[in-house]
Amino acid sequence: MDPAVLGGKLASSLMASLVRKLFAPDAPGAGLVDRPVRLKSLVSFRGEQRRLGEKEIHVLASRLVEAATDVPGEPPFPPDETTAVIEALVLRLLALGEWNMDDVQAVSLGHRELARRLAHRASPATGLSADADYFLDSATEWACLHILEHFTRRSAFVARTLVEQTRRQAELMAKVDQLLERTPRPGSRDHAFERRYLRHLADRHDHITIYGIDLRDSPDRWPLEVAYLSLEATTSEERPPEEERPPGGPVSVQLPAEEALLAHDRVFLRGDAGSGKTTLVQWLTVTSARDGLDIPYVLPLRTLIRTGMLPAPAEFLAAVSCPHTPPEGWTERVLTAGRGLILVDGLDEIPAPDRTRTRDWLLALIHAFPGNRWLLTSRPTAVRPDWLAGEGFHELAMAPMRRPDIATFVHRWHTAARAPEYEGPLLDSLHTQRDLARLATNPLMCGLICALHRERRGYLPTGRKELYDAALTMLLTRRDLERGMPTTSDLGEEAQLEVLQRLAYALVLSGRTEMDAETAEGIVERCLPSIAVPGDARTVLQSLLLRSGLLRQPAAGVVDFVHRTFQDYLGARYAVEEGHLDVLLSHAEDTQWEDVIRLAVAHARPRERAHLLKALLSHDVPRLTLLALACLEHATALDPAVRTAVESRASALIPPGTKEEARALAAAGPLVLELLPGPAGLTEEAALGVTVTASVLGGEEPAGALAVLRRFRDHPSLEVRRQLAGTWQRFDTEEYATEVLDHLEREHLFLTCKTAEERAALARMRPWHNLAFQGPQRAEDILAAVPAPEAVELLDVQGNPLLTDLAALSAFGSLRVLRLETCPTVAGLDRLSAPLTSLTLTGVEDLSGLRSFSGARYLSLSQELPGADLTESLPVDAPLEFLFLGRNTTDSTGLRGLQHWSGLRTLSLGPLTTELTVGDWQAVVALPELTELHINAEIIQNFPHSVELMPVLPGVETLRVSAMHGAEDVSPLVDRLPGLHSVTLQSYPGKLIPEARYAGVFPGVEINLDQR
Repeated sequence: MDPAVLGGKLASSLMASLVRKLFAPDAPGAGLVDRPVRLKSLVSFRGEQRRLGEKEIHVLASRLVEAATDVPGEPPFPPDETTAVIEALVLRLLALGEWNMDDVQAVSLGHRELARRLAHRASPATGLSADADYFLDSATEWACLHILEHFTRRSAFVARTLVEQTRRQAELMAKVDQLLERTPRPGSRDHAFERRYLRHLADRHDHITIYGIDLRDSPDRWPLEVAYLSLEATTSEERPPEEERPPGGPVSVQLPAEEALLAHDRVFLRGDAGSGKTTLVQWLTVTSARDGLDIPYVLPLRTLIRTGMLPAPAEFLAAVSCPHTPPEGWTERVLTAGRGLILVDGLDEIPAPDRTRTRDWLLALIHAFPGNRWLLTSRPTAVRPDWLAGEGFHELAMAPMRRPDIATFVHRWHTAARAPEYEGPLLDSLHTQRDLARLATNPLMCGLICALHRERRGYLPTGRKELYDAALTMLLTRRDLERGMPTTSDLGEEAQLEVLQRLAYALVLSGRTEMDAETAEGIVERCLPSIAVPGDARTVLQSLLLRSGLLRQPAAGVVDFVHRTFQDYLGARYAVEEGHLDVLLSHAEDTQWEDVIRLAVAHARPRERAHLLKALLSHDVPRLTLLALACLEHATALDPAVRTAVESRASALIPPGTKEEARALAAAGPLVLELLPGPAGLTEEAALGVTVTASVLGGEEPAGALAVLRRFRDHPSLEVRRQLAGTWQRFDTEEYATEVLDHLEREHLFLTCKTAEERAALARMRPWHNLAFQGPQRAEDILAAVPAPEAVELLDVQGNPLLTDLAALSAFGSLRVLRLETCPTVAGLDRLSAPLTSLTLTGVEDLSGLRSFSGARYLSLSQELPGADLTESLPVDAPLEFLFLGRNTTDSTGLRGLQHWSGLRTLSLGPLTTELTVGDWQAVVALPELTELHINAEIIQNFPHSVELMPVLPGVETLRVSAMHGAEDVSPLVDRLPGLHSVTLQSYPGKLIPEARYAGVFPGVEINLDQR
């Protein structure tokens, strides 16, 4: 019977009575005597004060057993064993009197252990059945439970317990002190060593080094803190299904590479040569060493493998030549505590046979010391994709650098090199020169480009072949040698180049950037006899994939070059060596071959260069002429006559002199961006043409176009600045605002915002005085985009049905010019507090407040006006000097009442929809200050009778006819405007006005053609 079940059958009062009779009453103060109070002195059936004998104990045991069995249901054991059970229980209770243990010790044991010891001390019960034996044990446990409860309620028990605890603590402290005296304190030694070790790691790894290039003035190493930037790693994760999305599946996720170990304890990081794997290891080492939370161990495999046996934890530091010797067992203590950050770098840098035992070594460490963090790095093709997947490793791949990463790297590199003057020109080159930009996609190549650009005093764009040669030498041989890498291949640099350029040429001919591995092996197989290298094609190809840094395997069974630039460079090299110039020229019309042809000119001999360039000019096609011009930067030695011919032909195209020429030039493609000059030395027209060309190419090549436009941001010409401000939508909103717009001189220039992103960028710029907002935008959103509304003098709002009350724009307290176009629900013209002098309204239904603009000098209206006279709609107190009346404006009012504004100097009549009458013209005659008249060509074309009714206006000196298609008859105006000094004929957009047609129409008057 379980003690809990037994307890349910025995009343606590019965057990309490039994226990009280078993033990003598408390003796005051007895709990604090020096000597412990033993159980045998507490029982009531021993000693001089004995109150119970064995007979009385027998009676108590009998009562307990009877109470447990005298209940309904099946008895706990056969009734004929009752006497034997009672006898056995009596013996166990009497054993309390034989025990030399105090009450505190008994409570420490617990009731089950106390019952077990009582059973062991008493004579064993024999002849009992299993049920009876089980009942006896349960009854003993239940009795012991109440005995211990009785002890804890004794008045002296708590005090004695505290005394006993104090004695034990004092004894323990004394023993610990003795131990510390005899044994050195490893914790203090560990702490002191860790301070020295972490300081050593922070100093040793706090720099970046470029291996494999010779530099005279540029640093080959610089501080890690200055040059390091956060690169991204890509991983595949399962995406949970969500509403309105496809079912969950693997998706590509990018995260900062240094955060990889925050999310996962075990990471296998793959990356191409120079992608930043080792630099990431350095960064993790330095940051961990400085925050002191983890203890980093940097274990480059190329160093460890030299000794043959991979090191045990105790040998980690010695294996990497650390000058500090740790206390004995220190590394094991760190790893056992889960404080280790183990950074194993360069799986690809050891021979293939050693990689399996490296994995076994790594997994043995992980299993022996769980709870630590582990990072293993490798190039992508060193081992199969699932090499560590079954061991809990999360696999990531270093992502290529993005354009902002490249800009950040270049800035930090030049900061470290103390050469800020070279930073801007290099960034412009990286943006405009596509092949150079394709090369700069990882820290290694960015560092090489920065170093060579500074070494050549900023003239890298004229020595691109030198850059490629240096890069190839660095990647193929010198980088591994200078890093102390063992040679794992018999392929020398020239042999590698021979194989690589044949692979590249095959890709160029096919118009592809990838080939299957079987095809690549076939090309290598045919190349082997010429390079006399032992081994089969597969071995050679695998060696190139692993160590060349130029080839990679983006997917199983597929081979490509890490950069398209290297493919084009090596393909061009092979084409020139084999004399395939005609093959190159046959593809000149294909834009995919542009870089190949340019690089072929770099590889060619002078006579071959001349042949290529003459052939390009012979097509007499602008794009090929520009391609020939681009080739000149690679032609260090060339027939002067050929160079002159190329430059002469190209000078007719660059710089463009008009907007039409600029747009035609842009049709040649992004190649043009590298050739655009300026702004120094350009006329205002040429500068405008260059910015138009770059703007048109902004959609196709935004980075290169932005680099060109950035050069013109300080140009004084208003037309150039207008072009720069008007092409914002072709580029990244924030970047263009930062790089171009925020630098523009604001005078006479306005900026248009169409989106929330543009409003956000506007809010971060210097104040603009002239602003336009197009499309549905709430008044509060417009105000939020203008932190200094009091600086705005011109506000143009177009196509905005959300603007309802102009009072919401009252913060624009300095407005001089307001234009509202197609804002049908707007009201409250009379609630604007700004001192407006110019107002333009088109498609505004509520004109009730128009008459309140008493300060208006310029008024433009393109909608029907209420009333029968202009004085019923327009502000009669306004000193108008300019008035434009557009479509439908005069349908009800005509020009009646116009003479009221006697100070009017310019009258502009737009595409009216009703005939002008004699009375209308008489109102015009009555304007004494009128000197300028604008007439839309639609009036001449659609209402010739209105022109015939025009009286003589001798005071008009300037005439402007707008929106002409080129066939209008303007001769009837000659006799009616005898005082003309100037005539401007403006074309309808896309139409051309023939100059000869109008040359003699106005005798003795200067005629200007404004072609739109």
